[in-house]
Amino acid sequence: MQWEIVIGLEVHAQLSTRSKIFSGASTAFGAAPNAEACAVDLALPGVLPVLNHGAVDRAIKLGLSVGGKINSPSIFARKNYFYPDLPKGYQISQYELPVVEGGNVTIHVGETEKTVRLVRAHLEEDAGKSLHEDFHGMTGIDLNRAGTPLLEIVSEPDMRSSAEAVAYAKTLHSLVRWIDICDGNMQEGSFRCDANVSVRPQGSDRLGTRCEIKNLNSFRFLEKAIDYEARRQIALLEDGGAIHQQTRLYDPAKDETRAMRSKEDAQDYRYFPDPDLLPLEIPASWIAEVKSGLPELPQQMRIRLERDYGLSAYDAAALTADREIAEYFDAVADKLPSDPKLCANWVMGEISSYLNNEGKLFDNCPLSPAQLVQLLTRIKDGTISGKMGKEVLRQMWIQSGEQAGGWKRHDSEPVENLVDEIIKSQGLKQISDSGELEKLIADVIAANSKSVEEFKAGKEKAFNALVGQVMKAAKGKANPAQVNEILKKKLAK
Repeated sequence: MQWEIVIGLEVHAQLSTRSKIFSGASTAFGAAPNAEACAVDLALPGVLPVLNHGAVDRAIKLGLSVGGKINSPSIFARKNYFYPDLPKGYQISQYELPVVEGGNVTIHVGETEKTVRLVRAHLEEDAGKSLHEDFHGMTGIDLNRAGTPLLEIVSEPDMRSSAEAVAYAKTLHSLVRWIDICDGNMQEGSFRCDANVSVRPQGSDRLGTRCEIKNLNSFRFLEKAIDYEARRQIALLEDGGAIHQQTRLYDPAKDETRAMRSKEDAQDYRYFPDPDLLPLEIPASWIAEVKSGLPELPQQMRIRLERDYGLSAYDAAALTADREIAEYFDAVADKLPSDPKLCANWVMGEISSYLNNEGKLFDNCPLSPAQLVQLLTRIKDGTISGKMGKEVLRQMWIQSGEQAGGWKRHDSEPVENLVDEIIKSQGLKQISDSGELEKLIADVIAANSKSVEEFKAGKEKAFNALVGQVMKAAKGKANPAQVNEILKKKLAK
């Protein structure tokens, strides 16, 4: 039997507010256990929650960015369950009327474009953290994270492979960072995924029994967990067994999922409106204010790059994968609009490579767009070759690496022509004088009569060998296009 995998994701994005969603306690990461848990977070008697305006603001941003409906009123509910790191015995979340309803996210898997529908995006508080490994025979409770604002983004079960799920998670990760509502730090738990996975016979329109894999904090683990869980369910069904609805954990050391507990349904949580929080009214003026402050969104920018710069869909998607790379490219292409493809190649290629090697983001690029344009201009006008350009870039990187704070901090400062200084001091200027090149080529032809005879006998590789000899004689400084043109003319005689 052929099986189809059905996947829906619940993504928890920790919102970038300085204080918690219902208290004034700090959300800073890394404090000593329980140092940032106030009376509200500890659920001491008599405390009351006060909603953080900034958390709602960020939820509206996400809703507008995905084309969702902003609900007004929006209702906070109590989600009742017992866990040691949940002092109140319930979590303040949303259920019937979330702040964001619907919307969609467009993803790309290779050359294929797909739209994933969203069910909702709702605000809620995070729970604390149980510490098992630091205590012998006991569990410690750290409530620093309790009350941290989360936006839970729930998709429809529209994905059919782990590749699609990863593409969706990466797109959403980029979006929440793009609109500046979440730092996306997966190591610190700021962006984590729960994957709901089921399988069904190919062609069936009935959903199978799902299992939820909790707290996946890397894209690689997300892919591996889904693939393992799908294989597990298929094997179980083909052996005549049944799938039981469960919450499972992924163990990366063993590359397997294992049962954690039976999966609850909504009725098990006994949702009811929180009596301490009034319905949240979001006036149209607030929505309009948030909308006016949104940046150009990734999908809008992709369309613009294809339309205005003639870039391919692949290049446009790669350049808009992160806001930092998109802003850097835009600044480069704005200064060199005559060759956006050359700009894209160097930004995605050489510049990205240097930053990746140093573990830096584009915001921390030591070279300003203006400096890169100086280099690309010298490649375009034939002063240096592309190969020489890489050597110039290496030296520029070393000399500019001392600039602290990245290119944005220095972008308005006067730009010295570092490129021309390096070309001059290193003697890297390309030989483009036709008279000088003709003499070089004549000497090479005279010294390589065997290669000349082979070329005239129809062996194309002999021509490449002659070009190589010319470039060697010119110490790599000859203009390759001119070398090819002059050599062909001389060999045709």
